[in-house]
Amino acid sequence: MDKKVIAVVGCGRIAKNAHFPAFSQMDNVRIKYACDLIIEKAEYFKETYPDIVENVITDYKVALADSEVEAVFVLTPNYAHYTVTMDALKAGKHVFCEKPITVNYALSKEMADEANKQGRMLNIGVCNRYHKSVEKLAELNREGKFGNLYHVYCSFRSFRSIPGLGGAFTTKEQSGGGVLIDWGIHFLDLILFILGGAKLTNVTCDAYNEMAKDMKAYKYESMWAEDTADVENGTNDVDDFVSGYVRTDKASISFNGAWAQNIDKNEMFIDFMGDKCGARLAYCGLFDLTDGSTLETTKEEYDIPDMYLAEDRDFLDSIDSNEKKRNHIDYILESAKLLDTLYASAEVKKEIEL
Repeated sequence: MDKKVIAVVGCGRIAKNAHFPAFSQMDNVRIKYACDLIIEKAEYFKETYPDIVENVITDYKVALADSEVEAVFVLTPNYAHYTVTMDALKAGKHVFCEKPITVNYALSKEMADEANKQGRMLNIGVCNRYHKSVEKLAELNREGKFGNLYHVYCSFRSFRSIPGLGGAFTTKEQSGGGVLIDWGIHFLDLILFILGGAKLTNVTCDAYNEMAKDMKAYKYESMWAEDTADVENGTNDVDDFVSGYVRTDKASISFNGAWAQNIDKNEMFIDFMGDKCGARLAYCGLFDLTDGSTLETTKEEYDIPDMYLAEDRDFLDSIDSNEKKRNHIDYILESAKLLDTLYASAEVKKEIEL
């Protein structure tokens, strides 16, 4: 079997926790370059995966200049997605870029246009489109199980969980936003996917930065990405709580999201409300299905395969098939537009019609 020769740009958390474990299970991939500005991060992967990682570099343009490299995985912080992806596309490479596409919709659209201009695949890491529960709910909706699926509510709320306070996560210039762009993109994108290509009509949103205005005084029990935090000299100018309402041509959507709330609970779920049937999905887990005619609630038990492995395989397969898979940027732009419009609504404190 011919192996796909790839380069990985960005050797941080998502590379360590998701993509490299997936690559290690694939027999059709060679990682010719692992690239990170901090050389030690890239060297970790060569030491950990010596059978698939061949070279370690700090300048991704070395990989772009190598004609053997077919595809690039862009796993950098949000602000670098645009530059690295555009450079890779112009160098003739196919690209898998982690979510969000980039820090705003206008640049996201440029990336989509460039991919189509170059005739190269550009897939986005909205991994939940490959989660077994999401696939099953989308199938139930296509089959009409819900009847009229008229509203979806989602909650992505956590207790005192601001990541890397003062670092890239909480610096808008680098991240594009806070909890909405970080967690909300996953929830809202999978909802749009299950609805089957819903188009936006109106949105309204309120966004707040309340819990760590004094970063030095912020109290927490644990902080993910704490190694990137900088409470002494850093910035926190992003949303830690959002609430909004979205109208589409298929169903309405309402949501509440909090990186940090003074309620000691993690509330991560999505409710699908149909006139025949309803479902509650535990985020990244199983779902309960309630039949309105029998009043019975059931929970199917099924294996949940590795969604990162599924999306990575699908991306590499798409290079040969030239088929735009479910994570292709053309199908994710509506989610990017939604994020941008929600932030715009919060800024002007008005509903926005699209």
